[in-house]
Amino acid sequence: MKSFRDKRRDSRPPAKSGTGDARPHEARGSARPDARPRERPEARTDDRPEPKAAPRILARRDGALPAEQLPVILEVAPNADYALLDSGAGEKLEQYGPYRIVRPEGQAIWQKALPAKDWERADAIFTGDTDEEGIGRWRFPKTPLGETWPMKHDGIDYLGRFTSFRHVGVFPEQASHWDHMAGLIASARRPVKVLNLFGYTGLASLVAARAGAEVTHVDASKKAIGWARENQEMAGLGSKPIRWIVDDAVKFAEREERRGSRYDIILFDPPAYGRGPKGEVWQLFEDLPALTDLCRAILTPKPLAVVLTAYSIRASFFAIHALMRDTFAGMGGRVESGELIIREKSAGRALSTSLFSRWVA
Repeated sequence: MKSFRDKRRDSRPPAKSGTGDARPHEARGSARPDARPRERPEARTDDRPEPKAAPRILARRDGALPAEQLPVILEVAPNADYALLDSGAGEKLEQYGPYRIVRPEGQAIWQKALPAKDWERADAIFTGDTDEEGIGRWRFPKTPLGETWPMKHDGIDYLGRFTSFRHVGVFPEQASHWDHMAGLIASARRPVKVLNLFGYTGLASLVAARAGAEVTHVDASKKAIGWARENQEMAGLGSKPIRWIVDDAVKFAEREERRGSRYDIILFDPPAYGRGPKGEVWQLFEDLPALTDLCRAILTPKPLAVVLTAYSIRASFFAIHALMRDTFAGMGGRVESGELIIREKSAGRALSTSLFSRWVA
């Protein structure tokens, strides 16, 4: 459920770079509604372009590589909140709370298992066509639906949302990472600081805050941050310590390094390509090594984990696995890499959604 990437194989909207997903509907780097005494998102107060920073100088680190575990397949099974009902012929049929939704899915190159009548019962279908009236690109075969509807994840209330980029404000496959993170926070038995880069609509941040962490949520999309704040209010987590920051992810991380700010857990889910709020350009293969290095640089002395997810890239998880092991050389721990999948309800097939690699202390 997270801002600024066109990463997903599910094909997210054009993103903003270096810090948040620019998808209009789910700006990645997403934010959640902040229901604390409302503090404003931290943002630059002037419109002057920042001077272009010198490229970060990278060098291979000394020390033994972390242990490794791969391939790791993290699976989300159907549940009362979300289910992948069926897939095939380039589409997927999903159940989001009360609604049955049909969307394109390029990974589903097999044939549908359910009969046509089950697909025809859909409440909303993403067509890809431009619609000048109402919510574009969606067709509602039954009753026209509003832009948002109430949803839940593991007891956390949030808003599902029909967007013009086929997304609905949540990425269910990320639940595996959220559960893992919540477990680390609970078992730490100490204050934990979490940084969520490219946070989108904020579910990861809400899960972390509910588990007891102090959260910093960064997304380049002001709209995504607004949606995330709504979600925080919906979830009744307004008193939890979440900072909502509209900024370029890379520039924010660079400033945190200079300021000496440190985090115990870092999540980053950059797009394949994107643009930041001041036109910063992000290219995954060119810029990911420096951002990964920055993430290591802003860890606390006793960090817990760094989690990288990558969507819509033509690469093997071995590539980001090797990058993470090299970056975290000398820190011990373990790097686990593989794919996030959703298990289909109809025929039990696995739909792969993204690659991931995570370092765990």
